[in-house]
Amino acid sequence: MFTNGEDPISNVDRLTFGQYFDYIGNMKTKGAVSVLSALAQESRLEVFRLLVRKGAAGMAAGELSDHFGLPPATMSFHLKELSRAGLITARRESRSIIYSANYAHMKMLMGFLLENCCADNGGKC
Repeated sequence: MFTNGEDPISNVDRLTFGQYFDYIGNMKTKGAVSVLSALAQESRLEVFRLLVRKGAAGMAAGELSDHFGLPPATMSFHLKELSRAGLITARRESRSIIYSANYAHMKMLMGFLLENCCADNGGKC
């Protein structure tokens, strides 16, 4: 399904992955709406942007709570929403859960948004 042989979707996400992507891996409108709605909240958008900057190293949930001054339960809710939308991934390191941006999913969203860029203008932007 992916040209580079890597599958960016974890086993947990496979159950919902199919409803957002068609057989060639392109994002569908329903999936884009889900992802954009997850980002349509100020705290979640800022968390996602920070995780994008942090790269593959990501950040622990506690560090994110401290960084943004949010209670752990609130941060957990925001991380759950971003994770459900496929924008972030989680991995366990010792006793911490480390969150990082899911760049493959982000690229699919960007591709969807730019898919027909300037098509009605002869491809000239």
